[in-house]
Amino acid sequence: MDLSLEPSLAATDAGARTLGKIAGRPLDEWNAAYSKVENYFHALRIRNNVLRGRLVLLVLQRAMRRAPNEPQSTATEISAEEMDRVVTDWFSEVLQESPTGADNMLSTRGRLALLLADMPGKWQDQFLQPGPWPREFVNAMREMYLRAGPDFQLSKMAPRPLHLGPITTLTRISRLPYARMVASWVLFAVVLITVFIVTHYFHF
Repeated sequence: MDLSLEPSLAATDAGARTLGKIAGRPLDEWNAAYSKVENYFHALRIRNNVLRGRLVLLVLQRAMRRAPNEPQSTATEISAEEMDRVVTDWFSEVLQESPTGADNMLSTRGRLALLLADMPGKWQDQFLQPGPWPREFVNAMREMYLRAGPDFQLSKMAPRPLHLGPITTLTRISRLPYARMVASWVLFAVVLITVFIVTHYFHF
């Protein structure tokens, strides 16, 4: 994977840059895309500013090549797709796993392996670099990748009805005295009304 940016940026300047735009998109769009990609690499703990900046530009140059042919997508959307593609392809090479195989969690497990192997602390300069890589780095990545799966999976919580157990029964029982009290007051009111009617409208 070549990190040299000069040829592609020169091509962009020559054929796709107009006043206030790059690859047919406003500079503000690319600025937002830059921030998105940079935040992603920052979340992966790529702390070296120069290295992080080069990686961001690597992704953006790929996005700029796609942008003129995909007017329906924003620069940020295209850049996010290219970012995931670059990282996943690199995981595929390091881990010797097919990015289109049965395991569709290569990207997720790969990112977890990066952190478990402490790549940012020990081998930050190897991230997204072409091989060959240090044997210790490859072994650590593959070991942590296996540790992250195949049992590792994203869980989904389905809503279930709330069961309160004995509390529900106690609640039902506790309602009985109130029902009896209400019935007693209603009966008492009926008796009073009856007495009132009898004493005022009937004469014996």
